[in-house]
Formats: sequence, structure tokens, C-alpha cells
Amino acid sequence: MLRPFDATPENFLTTPCDEILRQRLAADPQSALVNLFRATVRDVPAYREFLAAHGVDPAGVDSYADFQRLPLTTKPNYMHAYPLAERCRQGRVESCERIAVSSGSTGTPTFWPRSLKDEYDVALRFEQVFRAFHAHERSTLAVVCFALGNWVGGMYTASCCWHLAQKGYPLMVATPGNNKQEIFRIVQALSPQFQQTVLLGYPPFVKDVIDAGLAAGVEWPRYGVKMVFAGEVFSEEWRTLVARRVGSPDLCYGSASLYGTADGGVLGNETPLSIAIRRYLAAHPEAARELFGEARLPTLVQYDPMSRYFEEHDGTLVVSGDNGVPLLRYHIADKGGIVSHARMMAFLAEQGADLADYGLDPAQPDSPLPFVYVFGRADFTVSYYGANIYPENVTVGLEQSDISAWASGKFVLETVEEAGGDKILRITVELLPGADADEAKAQRAADSIRRELLRLNSEFANYIPAERQTPHIVFRPFADPEYFPVGVKHRYTRKTP
Repeated sequence: MLRPFDATPENFLTTPCDEILRQRLAADPQSALVNLFRATVRDVPAYREFLAAHGVDPAGVDSYADFQRLPLTTKPNYMHAYPLAERCRQGRVESCERIAVSSGSTGTPTFWPRSLKDEYDVALRFEQVFRAFHAHERSTLAVVCFALGNWVGGMYTASCCWHLAQKGYPLMVATPGNNKQEIFRIVQALSPQFQQTVLLGYPPFVKDVIDAGLAAGVEWPRYGVKMVFAGEVFSEEWRTLVARRVGSPDLCYGSASLYGTADGGVLGNETPLSIAIRRYLAAHPEAARELFGEARLPTLVQYDPMSRYFEEHDGTLVVSGDNGVPLLRYHIADKGGIVSHARMMAFLAEQGADLADYGLDPAQPDSPLPFVYVFGRADFTVSYYGANIYPENVTVGLEQSDISAWASGKFVLETVEEAGGDKILRITVELLPGADADEAKAQRAADSIRRELLRLNSEFANYIPAERQTPHIVFRPFADPEYFPVGVKHRYTRKTP
């Protein structure tokens, strides 16, 4: 199997996180990949059929070089092409105990079975995050704000947090889901009895909870709030903003983002080191462009190659890992890449970066795990005068302190053709509850967005005529049903016919 650590309840509960990571860093993930391949060929009927359909003799795969020549698996050519049971070990769905569902962009459900050993492996990612919060030595209330039900986020998060409590963390898990009033009720009743409270959820929803809580009189700074996010790229200005609103001054040790998918579980997680690096790169966009090759800042996490092994394929990510449905060279199609720990540290040294200036405590230990960066799907952009306009760039403009006081941070980016045939860049902005729209606010937002686009996006600066660079701002009230409906994942771009 891919993991040298035997993910049984006994070993997970008795082995410290640092020791597990030490064992894994000493192991050879490429040899482990070949072993996972052999076990999958032996146990999974669909994968044997998939190889036969592609003319691959599994007996000829003896090395990592052979493994790299295997065909990529995808949702269309593997997950949707073979029955669910055939993709499980011994062709039996009941070999797993739990099921999660994802709908994707088509609305057609895909089912992802998993077993308890899969959860223990992923719980290590949560353990890394909670140890950075010192939750192993501070009483902690974990409030799961992801939607509950068959969707992967809520139940998976709750289960992994329960496993940490079983391991001895002084941790209580509350599961209000995405019900704001229930979150407020739990926090105000229980948080005073704990040293810290961790909110876990989708970033825009967590911000909604924080803002609505402040309006309802929730005194977040009293509760030692930390935050765990998943599901969306956000800016470092956004992290600073929400941290300020909950009274969390320790930016590298007060929040963390998880990189996860329904198919593979949690693939990587932010660490204090990766957050400090990202904060440095946010302040030095030229260095970020040199490292990542784009004008937008991706999510940057560290990953455990013995749990999830990444490869790059034409600027997108391929992942392998053990799971209820084992993943072998699975093309998740997220735009991004990988950077070794040594290469990242050498790059920062060349730049003269001092990460202590960006919140990293040099006295805290650093695990030399590799990095993976993720931009998200490549089609979440709009084209304007031939320039790709990324939501991540617009976000920075709206998260300046004089604008975030009345704008929620949600927006919709689109290009619109005027009556005369000219294109304009239109940005529809959601106001905070009780905030009013006026021309002065629209001008401030437009000027701020234009300034940040010029700073961060060289295509914008060079392709678009100066007289067309200022976007047209339209305000909509909080939770506007057409542009900002409640209860669904927000889309930041809209393609106009």
C-alpha cells in the first residue's frame, strides 16, 4: 500500500503525528506507488479491465518509470465507465463503510465510498492543522460549519475531528452545519467553557458567519477563534480581514486551508510555513509570478507523498493514493504544480525572504514536506481585450479596509457588450447587511480593483486600453437571489453570450 504507517485505530491513536510524519519522510513513495499499483491490479476488477482496454500488461510495471507511463484515469474514462462495485476491492461496495456524493458541474452524482482506515489517514492532515493551533494542549471547541449530509465536507470533517478527540486531544466537536443561528447558539453557550474555538467551513460562508455574528452581538474575540477552510482559493488580504474581525493576531497559527476533493479526500493542508511563504509572495507579486508562472496567487499547501502522490501533467495535477476506490494516476484537472521543499527554500533564499517578517516562528519545528499549489479550474476566468481576468485579482481590490466595511467580498465578474458594441468589465458586488449603495462607494471599489489588477496582472496592464481599465460596479443587496443566492456554492464568474 502507499502508506508505510498502518492506519489502524491502535496505531493512529497511539502514534504521535510528528513520529508518523518522520516515518513517512524516511520512506520511498515511488516504491510504495508500485506496490499500490500491484495491490490494485490484484484486488480491483475495474482497474484490470481499464488496463486491458488500454493495452497495458500489468506484469510489465516493475518500476516508477513504468508507473509514469500508465494511462491517466479520469471521471469519464474510469469513474463513469465502470460500475461502482467494480472499482472497489474484490468488486464489493460493502468493503467500505461510508459513502459520500459529489455532483460536479453537471449535477450527475458520483459516489465515493471510503473505509475507516481512509479516514485515519486523512485525520493526520487535520492533526497537523490542530497541532499548529496547539489544540493538543488547549481545550478546543470545533464547530463544523460545512453542510451536513451526503456531501463530503461536513461528515468527513466531523469524523476526522472525532478521531482527534479519541486520540486524546481535549476537543469537543459540534455539528451545526451551515445553519448560522445554530452556530451562534452553540458558540455563545459553549465557547466560554473552552480556551479556543475552531470554525471549519467554506471560506465565504465562514466570513458570512463572522459578519452576521458581529451584527447579532457575537463577541468573537472572547472565544480565541481559529479557522479551517476548504473549497476555495482566497487572498492573504482576505485572511487578514477575517482574522482581524475575530481578533486573531497570529496569522500563520490562527487559520489553515485544506486542499481536498470528494474523489481523494484531503490531499494537502496549509502549514504555518506555507502560510508565511504565501504571505511573502502576496507582498512580492513578481516573485510569485516567477515561481508559479501566473499573475494570480494560488492556494499553497504541503502534502505527504506517502498519503497522496502528485504528478504534473500539462500544467494540471495528477494524484495517486489509497482510498475506498484506489486512485492511480487520477487526473483531477486542477490547474497547478508541485515544488519540492528544497527547491522552495532555495528560491526563498535567492529572494532574500525573511519569513519571520510574515508571521513564522523560527523556534517552531518545520516538517520538510513538499508543496503543491492549486489555482483551481482553468475556466474560472473572463477574457477582456484578450487579457485573462482572474477572480483572485479582483478579490484583493475588494478586501481593502475602506471597502470591506460595507462589501461582503462576494462578487460576480463578467464582460458585457454595450449598445454601441463596446465591451465593459462589469463587477456585481454584494453589500453587507444594512449597507447602502452610492456612487462614491462604486468609485472607490472601481479604483481599488483597477489598482490591484494593474499591480498583479501584467496582461491587464498591457492588453487593455487605459480608458477601458476601470470596471463598472453594480451593487446588489446581501443574499440577492439572482447573483448571491443563499445555500449554494458561489460562482465568481458569469459567461455572457
